[in-house]
Amino acid sequence: MSWDQAKRRYIKSMGCRTGMSVEDIRAGFYDNLFYERGRYPQGATDNDHYVALARTVRDRLLHRWLHTVDTAIEAEVRTVCYLSAEFLLGPQLGNNLVNLGIYHQAALAMSEIGLDLEHLLNMEEEPGLGSGGLGRLAACFLDSLATLGIPAIGYGIRYEFGIFDQEIIEGRQVEITDKWLGKGNPWEIQRPQSAYEVKFGGRVHKAYDKNGRLEVLWYPDRVVVGVAYDTPISGYRVNNTNLLRLWKAEAQESFDFQAFNSGDYYGAVENKIISENITKVLYPNDEQVKGKQLRLEQQYFMVSCSLQDMIHIHLLFNDHLDNFHENFTIQLNDTHPSLAIPELMRLLVDVHEYGWEQAWAITWKTFSYTNHTLLPEALEKWPLDMFGRLFPRHLEIIYEINRRFLDEVRKKFPGLEQSVSLIEESGRRYVRMANLACVGSHTVNGVSKLHTRLLKEGIFHEFNQIWPKKIRNVTNGITPRRFLVLCNPGLADLISRYIGPSWVTHLEELRKVEPLAEISEFQNLWQKVKLQNKIKLASEIERITGDWVNPESMFDIHVKRFHEYKRQQLKVLHIIYLYNYLRRNPEAYEVPRTFIFAGKSAPGYFMAKLTIRLINLVADKINNDPAIGGRLRVVFYPDFNVKNAQLIYPAGELSEQISTAGYEASGTGNMKFALNGALTIGTLDGANVEIQEEVGPENFFLFGLTADEVQTTIKKGYQPISEYRSDNNLREAIDQIRLGFFSRGNAELFRPLVDSLLYEDRYLVLKDFSSYINCQKKVSRIYLEKDQWTRMSILNTARMGKFSSDRSIRQYCEEIWKVRPIEVKIRE
Repeated sequence: MSWDQAKRRYIKSMGCRTGMSVEDIRAGFYDNLFYERGRYPQGATDNDHYVALARTVRDRLLHRWLHTVDTAIEAEVRTVCYLSAEFLLGPQLGNNLVNLGIYHQAALAMSEIGLDLEHLLNMEEEPGLGSGGLGRLAACFLDSLATLGIPAIGYGIRYEFGIFDQEIIEGRQVEITDKWLGKGNPWEIQRPQSAYEVKFGGRVHKAYDKNGRLEVLWYPDRVVVGVAYDTPISGYRVNNTNLLRLWKAEAQESFDFQAFNSGDYYGAVENKIISENITKVLYPNDEQVKGKQLRLEQQYFMVSCSLQDMIHIHLLFNDHLDNFHENFTIQLNDTHPSLAIPELMRLLVDVHEYGWEQAWAITWKTFSYTNHTLLPEALEKWPLDMFGRLFPRHLEIIYEINRRFLDEVRKKFPGLEQSVSLIEESGRRYVRMANLACVGSHTVNGVSKLHTRLLKEGIFHEFNQIWPKKIRNVTNGITPRRFLVLCNPGLADLISRYIGPSWVTHLEELRKVEPLAEISEFQNLWQKVKLQNKIKLASEIERITGDWVNPESMFDIHVKRFHEYKRQQLKVLHIIYLYNYLRRNPEAYEVPRTFIFAGKSAPGYFMAKLTIRLINLVADKINNDPAIGGRLRVVFYPDFNVKNAQLIYPAGELSEQISTAGYEASGTGNMKFALNGALTIGTLDGANVEIQEEVGPENFFLFGLTADEVQTTIKKGYQPISEYRSDNNLREAIDQIRLGFFSRGNAELFRPLVDSLLYEDRYLVLKDFSSYINCQKKVSRIYLEKDQWTRMSILNTARMGKFSSDRSIRQYCEEIWKVRPIEVKIRE
């Protein structure tokens, strides 16, 4: 056999690993089923089938990833490193099939061997790597980085257990262990050779070496090893494939043979247990000191592994770190990774023997920081004694950064030292992580226009005085691949049929849909897609909860993390108001509504969990009242995650974005609903401001105080009890909650919630109640005008181009990271 013949035969045999045809996918599936799972088709389980298909898809991703690495090395481009405590990826099989352009081929290949692709998609476990908007944003950004051809690595933690699975039992949230890795993860590759030591505690020793250089040695109390697990991240219809690298904590020595032989069986594995605890669970409850310490250990573990890895990669192609910042740019996704700043300084100064000034110049040019909160209490700070006990060397470095920084502040901005210091001195002393991130980064960004303005005027006002150009805005975005193409194929196909498919990577092209909003034929098709999505969600609601809902009713949806500022309580008061109205006026016509709630409360957040209980008891009362006749239905959809969100967003008709103005940094659920044709009722908070600007005020239901009015109301001494006394409808609803109408006569159950509203009402629920009710009446009137509602729905989708995560990433690339894309070509 000639070389050319052998080569052709090899390339043909590789089709099952890299080919995109139905035949190749089917062959790859069998190859993985036989040799990866060790199964004949006759004995394979559903999970075996899912894993075999996932591995088949991963083969194609790895093929592209290897070419991406080669191309990036040849091009000598800067790599974006995105450090985040969360990556809420969602199920990966469907998304990767869409991005590779082989969804239909895979469906056909599975059908030919008697399997249903949709069933296999439902087999996939939701990765427990995030809990909310922060992690989902990170996942959207990874998708856009790959799609735009930007070399990138996402760095995070491989949590063994997610935050928790939520069950609703007797109306209460019950937290169940999220065993997302129980059946393995077919997308990841363990890299035992990519392992780094991470130190904790101990003491610092300083001495001068023979050359007169100060040598700093850190003698830790304990050392943990971080091992890399890699997941390929695909771009849409491009060969570019990036990497998500997650770290798992392991013991240096997992088994003490001497302890075992002496009969100390627990002691033999104690070090393993303690070490692995670091990556055991996402966001351990930090109400106790041990929980706080574990969170802090997690954060340092993540950044230390990641920086050591970057330095290792850099030194493979360079013999020094002088240009480290030219090869890597690091984005801190909120304050969780802020310890990366003193850690990079430690590695440069103590390990690689750089002088302070040069090390600081490299560090400052490397980092940029995204802030995600306007709540002062949500800005991370760590007790100084705890911090110093865990990281004695880093505390010294932070002291030195602070000393040098404050010396400059005193010269140029006297009087600002206390507010910008990295150390909080009043009362118990703390290390301020947001201040550290501001000082150690070349750029700080907010995530919506309003959020950025309020940052400059509020919690970062003094930093804005010192560096007027440092804080800038990059409004968040979402990936249309997952949140339209994948989750709403009916709508995506309808749009592509009329304007072509290029909008998927250029979302601004949805503007071409605008003229179609006036065409009856298109409106009818739009309505059919929405109804099918509602039927699908209604069926799933009945399967999960046992509750029947009417797909012909308005789907009025409030889904997001439970927090008082997100004002689920205001939504409940509106539902009770409608319920009371229909009880008093049984013959009155009111638009039938199905109210759908979903979201999790932090396990230790008492008021949020009490609100979940209230929603479920209100639902029980209304859903079982024959006088209402099904005109109102209330449903709590449990365990809200990406997988469930992909059902909910396409079915939404009214999107509840009702947080107190000035408290939501951006929000991305608002974008996902609007992209799928829901109309928004909301305040001028977060990205709502920009959504209203884009879709037009006539296509947005606006109510409530502005952010400035909220602050003015509070400063004037807001008295919520006066709102209660002056509004009969509000008083009736609150009294029903207070007197036990919804809690079977238990007047004590919701007393904390009622007292909080009447005597504090920190988030102005009662103040905005009347405005909200009036706005909801407008919603009902317009919903009855089917053509008008549909027209507004179409225009909402058509005008969402700004809110693509592709636009956000382009802005980061041009204004902050200074990086350029690469084109990856597959070479045989």
